[in-house]
Amino acid sequence: MSFDTLRYVGIMLLAGIGIPLLAALNAQLGARIAAPVAASVVLFAVALLACCIVLLISGQAHALAALPAQPKHLFIAGLFVAFYVLSVTWVAPRFGVGNAVFCVLLGQMVAATLIDHFGLFGALVRPISTTRAAGVLAMVAGLALVQRG
Repeated sequence: MSFDTLRYVGIMLLAGIGIPLLAALNAQLGARIAAPVAASVVLFAVALLACCIVLLISGQAHALAALPAQPKHLFIAGLFVAFYVLSVTWVAPRFGVGNAVFCVLLGQMVAATLIDHFGLFGALVRPISTTRAAGVLAMVAGLALVQRG
């Protein structure tokens, strides 16, 4: 395995660890202030500040000038992240962080497999093979077993 591959795996494992942490922390904030939408606004304010700092440090701020020329449908991604944060902040305290993230993971596996299979949105085409389908089913079974525990 190449160094780049290991680096990508490490980064994405950390991102994966962050998803249930985000869900648990923001759900608690939303429950404590009795306002999940307000908690989500705070989360996005902190996230925006963090991204702005990284943008400045990375020297990529000039890229913002190219935004008006981009296809407008690409900006819909922001709605998906807003929906995720709003929904997990509201659902997790009522349904459990584990149950909420379990459902998110199932949705991610199905969507990612379809995006790869059809090469949607410019993604690398990785057809669904029998082996790949079995892997997804094994992950689904594993997630289900973890939830039964």
